[in-house]
Amino acid sequence: MNLQSYLNPMKTIKNLFLVLLLSFVCSCYRVEEKLEPKISYTLKESHVKSLKNPFKQLTLEERSQDWGKEFIIAKKFAKELDLYRAITNFRRSEILLPEEDLYRQQEIEYNITLSYYLGQKFENVIEYFEKSSLCYVDKSFEAFKDLLIILYESYRETENEEKTQKILELLKDNYPETEKKILLSTALIEADVEILKENYPKNKNIQSMIVSYKKEKKSVKTAQLLNTFIPGSGYLYIGQKKSAATAFLLNGLFIYATYEFFHRGWTAAGTITASFEAGWYFGGIYGAGEEANFYNERIYESKATPLLNRDRLFPIFLIKYGF
Repeated sequence: MNLQSYLNPMKTIKNLFLVLLLSFVCSCYRVEEKLEPKISYTLKESHVKSLKNPFKQLTLEERSQDWGKEFIIAKKFAKELDLYRAITNFRRSEILLPEEDLYRQQEIEYNITLSYYLGQKFENVIEYFEKSSLCYVDKSFEAFKDLLIILYESYRETENEEKTQKILELLKDNYPETEKKILLSTALIEADVEILKENYPKNKNIQSMIVSYKKEKKSVKTAQLLNTFIPGSGYLYIGQKKSAATAFLLNGLFIYATYEFFHRGWTAAGTITASFEAGWYFGGIYGAGEEANFYNERIYESKATPLLNRDRLFPIFLIKYGF
């Protein structure tokens, strides 16, 4: 057995080891391709004013009472989206209202709940609702469907999966068409692309949006793999030229410094720079994947947000009753 035949298998084993090592590193620093887009709606004062009042108008006697005066002021603030003042006055009205007047009590409670919801104070919505008499209303309550929509989004936003599902079941049993719209809205907001693709194949707007998104999105795995072999190339892949140049130069500098230190026999210095380089190198692999995911989230937001606003698919636009 000559030296050459001995070295070739060793070289193969070494290469295999490097491949396995790189695979291990990539798996340890793998970024999950899960979108968490920040999608928002535009709520205008004119929309709030256009919502119908589901309750009876105040009588002259009610308007003359202290609670009635506070209530009128609160509704004025609410329609102008001055929600902090609206809630304050609704609360004052609630305190002054006679205890036996359950009808007006539930009206005030609904208005407070709606005010918190419009202000996207979802935790306050839940906290207030669960202490109010609204917990016991049924379909006979005029704004029952709207209340379910408010609760669905509030529980979903606060990640209470159990109660979110219960509200969804109530919507399905009582308002199946609204439940379908809610599910579509949720899939769009949560960027559940596969659900959108499979469940809404006939919706041309949604399918067009998905095709456009997939055409522009970047692969998280590709970004990480590129950065594994050439530090900085993963950032270049997603268009971050400055980050790519910085990563390439920093890694190159530390690799060169580490080589020089070990070459000159300065083991301690070489070990320190090698540890720094390991941090830059592995951090760069993870960072490239994270940035690719962020890039995809921004692309999805740019596609889904206009669609949700244009087609009025946000839950808030499904609400019929207001102040």
